[in-house]
Amino acid sequence: MSENRHRETKPTVAVFGAAGHTGRFVVVELLRRGILAIAIARDLAALTAANFGDFEVTRRRASVDDEDSLDRALDGARAVINCAGPFLETSDAVAAAALRTGIHYLDVTAEQPSVHATLDKYDIAARESGIVVVPGMGFYGGFADLLVTAALGDWDRADAIEIMVGLDSWHPTRGTRITGEKNTARRMVIADGQLTPVPLPAAEKDWEFGDPLGRQAMVEVPLSEVILIARHVKTGELHTYLGKNALSDIDDPATPVPKAADATGRSPQRFVVDVVVRRDGKSRRITARGRDIYAFTAPLVCEATERLLEGKFSSAGAQPPAAIFDVQEFLSALTPDPLTFEITAT
Repeated sequence: MSENRHRETKPTVAVFGAAGHTGRFVVVELLRRGILAIAIARDLAALTAANFGDFEVTRRRASVDDEDSLDRALDGARAVINCAGPFLETSDAVAAAALRTGIHYLDVTAEQPSVHATLDKYDIAARESGIVVVPGMGFYGGFADLLVTAALGDWDRADAIEIMVGLDSWHPTRGTRITGEKNTARRMVIADGQLTPVPLPAAEKDWEFGDPLGRQAMVEVPLSEVILIARHVKTGELHTYLGKNALSDIDDPATPVPKAADATGRSPQRFVVDVVVRRDGKSRRITARGRDIYAFTAPLVCEATERLLEGKFSSAGAQPPAAIFDVQEFLSALTPDPLTFEITAT
């Protein structure tokens, strides 16, 4: 009886898109943290076949086109993590369901228009309800927001911020390919202190990442981190660059999907993210190294979710992660596995 009562006190989090590649990582990470999970998917067959290891998982079918099915699927949850892209097609419906049921909402989109719309539409309602809405809490998006804020430290502004994302390869999931095909909006950067469309042709440069990537040719590809950072960081310039080799992998239809290299399901892919902030002739640099951008998104979004469940956030509303979480504590919770990072100043 006492064990059953203990089990009933565990928080429950719903994962929409749980049958997908990233969604499965997220469900398992929640369970590893002692959080009960409700796996939700649009495809009943895929949901039934989804492998969550030895964990017992509640499975529910729901559709973004059916409000009642979403509300029923979220019953009993204290938060929902949306892992189902393209997020321009799912985030509005799932976030609205979270507001209706009074629970926190997070997603892992890299799509700028999706993050922008979610922040604008749900901020007031979330504040009034005392809940938190965090879009873009993935490798592309929220991670860079946290790193930039950590690098800024006691600086209240920056003259310029550059984010360099280096990958040794990029084997995209089916969801990544579908999202790329449908996300045709002009990407935004910050120039002269204002959000503005990225200049074309896109800027290029070389960048030295050190081990394990070395020097890479880079091209400007701003993602959802720009929208998040712009909400709470004052900077004259903000630019994100991605390695050309990774873009070539994405552009090649023959590039295979990620393949597991160990028992956790992680692929052997390696990443390095460099953030450089500059002000008044001084610069600070933070470097993060890790493995498998899809698998890494799971501890990242689950750490944010657990902090919401524990009340470790500064304010309700639709928020960038670095605006409401203790950034140093957050990043420290991700080390030494699956992340290592260091900060230098010049």
